[in-house]
Amino acid sequence: MTERRVLISGAGVAGPALALGLSRRGFEVTVVERAAALRTGGYKVDIRGAGVEALKRLGLYERARALDVGMRQITYVRKDGRPLATLPADLLMGRRGDDIEVMRGDLGVLLHEASAGEVEYVFGDSITGLADGPDGVDVTFERAAPRRFDYVVGADGLHSTTRKLAFGEVAPTHLGAYISIFSVPNHLGIDREELMFFRPGRLVFAYAMGAGRPAQVGLTFASPPVGHDRRDVPAQKALLREKFAGLGWETDRFLAGLDETSDFYFDSLGQIDLPRWSSGRIVLLGDAAHCPAPSSGQGTSLALVGAHVLAAHLEEPEVYERKIRPYVEKNMAFGRKMAKDMVPGGRLAIAFRSYGMRTLKYHPRKEQVIDKVLAPMHEAANAITL
Repeated sequence: MTERRVLISGAGVAGPALALGLSRRGFEVTVVERAAALRTGGYKVDIRGAGVEALKRLGLYERARALDVGMRQITYVRKDGRPLATLPADLLMGRRGDDIEVMRGDLGVLLHEASAGEVEYVFGDSITGLADGPDGVDVTFERAAPRRFDYVVGADGLHSTTRKLAFGEVAPTHLGAYISIFSVPNHLGIDREELMFFRPGRLVFAYAMGAGRPAQVGLTFASPPVGHDRRDVPAQKALLREKFAGLGWETDRFLAGLDETSDFYFDSLGQIDLPRWSSGRIVLLGDAAHCPAPSSGQGTSLALVGAHVLAAHLEEPEVYERKIRPYVEKNMAFGRKMAKDMVPGGRLAIAFRSYGMRTLKYHPRKEQVIDKVLAPMHEAANAITL
């Protein structure tokens, strides 16, 4: 092997996982990241099925398992804050066997630390141009001098710059809802518990890893495309206030924290659906290639599995695509299904859901009931053998 120089755009999960796998195979890897430093915040993510196996192949599963957030329970609350129903978190979210749940930032730090000794990381810069030729890809950057690489991998997320440069503008498929996640002071003293509050067309949730740690708040609302500017944060916050003000429970207090939060996230529940993930020496990975939407709960596992397969087949991207596309498609389908179920449409749907949660805890075979409901998720999570 003589073509060893690889540039990866994006230092989230997919990029560092691929960098670690490639460096172990003798590639010279550079990771460029737009952010000035490694992003250590974010929300909790599940790693299931084949994603767990990919993490084990990297030799990082036990270290990741030590970072498990240890969520104890999920509680549905009424408008006045009184508990409606409480169920074990692992049961309700379908985590089985070796499945784990970690903070996205913690996983990113783990992957970065494992790869940093062999991989060049460049923060505070981004790709501005790609010229793919027979001898490599000539890359220009916002700050650094131009360089040539044998391969370029776009692992830069839903709004991938690499994808835009190599494939043109690709609009995400809107799945009918928007989601925002941000941290606020934990005035409720939440301790490894997730609280959920439903109203027609809207969902409010909050969780924290300890009573003395900040709470992560999520606001989700059903809506056709609103044509938002993803860089106009003040407009996004104004939209959230318009949609959620006066809703009940702790919602207004959460909204009051919007002005002080340091990790605000807002986007549509969207998917990226492309007929191919490579063009010459340029390849897409993770959300840049096939974002399944947050509703799937499978984005992190897809990133880890994709990184494992691409590390073995970078020089033959058609094999990479052939191996993981059936797995990706099953998870995309699950993401579309869950997007419809995530935000209830009306009072009758909420009443039906509330009744189910109240009575489920008394069901003698509740584990089997949940497993039947979540069978499509387990099938999708295990739809590939590594």
